[in-house]
Amino acid sequence: MDEKLIRRAKEKDESAFEEIIDTYKPVVERFAFQFGINHTHLADIVQETFIKIYRKLDQYHRGKFSTWIYQITLNTTRDFYRKQKREQALIQKSMEQEKENISAGYYFEREEHVLLHESIQQLEPKYKAPLILYYFHDKSYEEIGVILKIKLSAVKTRLHRAKRKLKKIYENEIGEEGIDIERQKIG
Repeated sequence: MDEKLIRRAKEKDESAFEEIIDTYKPVVERFAFQFGINHTHLADIVQETFIKIYRKLDQYHRGKFSTWIYQITLNTTRDFYRKQKREQALIQKSMEQEKENISAGYYFEREEHVLLHESIQQLEPKYKAPLILYYFHDKSYEEIGVILKIKLSAVKTRLHRAKRKLKKIYENEIGEEGIDIERQKIG
């Protein structure tokens, strides 16, 4: 990201901040979605993320700007989950309805991708975040460590465990899907 653009945005130049939004909105959307935010809440998370970026822009001084954006997106997503946890009963019902209504084609090309996404959502957040950052956002181990504020060794360990857990979950999902398909053929 151009330092001149960031400086202009810090000086409250609206066109500079709009350029930042245009550049990073797809990244924020994809990361929040991959972290489990459903499409109904995605626009709110993106908006809240950019409000926080705007308010905290003066606090950005060094390092990769994109890493700073990922940190804010992750924190906004975590805040959202904490809020949802307090409203658990309503949200559970809402999530089930939304899951039925999601148009998988909007984000996924094939059914296997939907199964993979659903499997990733079953991982604990500490495993989900590094996995998404590494495989879907092409972040290095070092960048993941900075974004998640963990040591490099922890990044490697969590990625290894995440892959192992994801494989097990995914295989179980495929097994259940296979059983459902067989039942449909028999019935």
